Amino acid sequence: MKRLKNIILTFAIALGSVSCVSKLAYTEPDLPLPEKFQYTATADTASIANLEWKQFFSDPILQGLIEKGIKNNYDLQIALKQVASSQEKLKQAKYMQYPDVGFGVAAQISKPSKNSMNGQSLSLFLGQSHVEDYNAAFNLSWEADIWGKIKNQQEVSRMQYLQTYEGSKAIQTQVVAAIAQGYYNLLMLDKQLAIAKSNLELSNNTLMITQKMWESGDATSLGVQQANAQKQATELLISQLEQNIAIQENALSILIGETPNKINRTLEMSDTSLPQNIIAGLPAAMVSRRPDVRQQELVLLESNAMVGIAQANMYPALKITANGGVNSFKFDNWFQIPASLFGSVLGGITQPIFQKRQLKTDFEVAKIQREKNVLAFRQSVLNAVGEVSDALVSNENLKIQEQKATEQSATLKDGIKSAQLLYRGGSANYLEVITAQGNSLQAELNLASIKRQRLSSIVDLYRALGGGWK
Repeated sequence: MKRLKNIILTFAIALGSVSCVSKLAYTEPDLPLPEKFQYTATADTASIANLEWKQFFSDPILQGLIEKGIKNNYDLQIALKQVASSQEKLKQAKYMQYPDVGFGVAAQISKPSKNSMNGQSLSLFLGQSHVEDYNAAFNLSWEADIWGKIKNQQEVSRMQYLQTYEGSKAIQTQVVAAIAQGYYNLLMLDKQLAIAKSNLELSNNTLMITQKMWESGDATSLGVQQANAQKQATELLISQLEQNIAIQENALSILIGETPNKINRTLEMSDTSLPQNIIAGLPAAMVSRRPDVRQQELVLLESNAMVGIAQANMYPALKITANGGVNSFKFDNWFQIPASLFGSVLGGITQPIFQKRQLKTDFEVAKIQREKNVLAFRQSVLNAVGEVSDALVSNENLKIQEQKATEQSATLKDGIKSAQLLYRGGSANYLEVITAQGNSLQAELNLASIKRQRLSSIVDLYRALGGGWK
């Protein structure tokens, strides 16, 4: 025991003569953040992204779809398994500062040549032609974390775990947004189908009137053909919309982790509601809230720890090894205590001298990788700000477009009534009636599309600000 204390004291003195390396501190890089988002009047600390998704989406049917998606979506489940895997590695990393301990049992029988020196010595001194060796021992190996290498390795494991955690949150925000977008697209298709079916009734009425006028000699067969073609075009549109509805239902079913099936819905697009008071909040808050941006910052923190590891590899390392147990050249007295006991302790300091510049290269490459990750972090922040700005400008402009499209649709609906009255009175021809119906149909379809785009822009803004993972 006294010798062991002397060995440890010797290494402590040696280490004290070596200057310690300070830990690499992390400094957050300057980020390209404006004081407020573009297209916002004032900077406000509140944000719609602070709302939980159940508060943001009030439609109970949509809430049910999102809940199923969070539970069953396979991309999200895979991400959560990755989190669990990284968590196990993080648990293992906490034991890195402890020594490695092993236990081994070995038995060996050697029979040297009788003409060899060993063979003749065995015969002369032991009176036998072979030698036995039985060994049972514990082995210990430990490296002192002088320069923080092990601590940095633990930090790497922690950053990798947090990356998978933030990654799972990022996937959830995408899943929530994708389900909402798909649902609103389905409602738009429902609305467009209803519009097309209503227009089909108008086309049937126009065709019927035109046929009667042709029979009475007040219209030509060309008018009947054109009215019939208008009706057939509307029937074709209905078939296309029904196909798109089925495809969208299949896509939504897969997104929520179910086999393709019908999506039950009772609301129309006009009944849907999202927060009308759109508050974006501050860009700085968005950075800390968006999982993908946070994930990129964790990559930077990991690379900072990797620089510390590469630097520590260039400095002396203190390693202590020890083994002890029972050893005997006869099986009968193998476990006789204390006669069979043995032990040894070895400690040493190793300093890399020349390794073909490998350690220096690793250190410089680690620093370059950190610089690359700084740029990637800044780029992710810039992209996030751009996504928020795009969603804000889209929402503002779509408000105006929806108002104009509503006015246009109302005007063209009145135009259909006027055209039909004039046509019956002989003051308008069949082309004017068909044109009025076609323009009204297109305007109503366009209005439904703009309403869906506006809903989508609000969902995009919610996701871009970092909402959806709570």
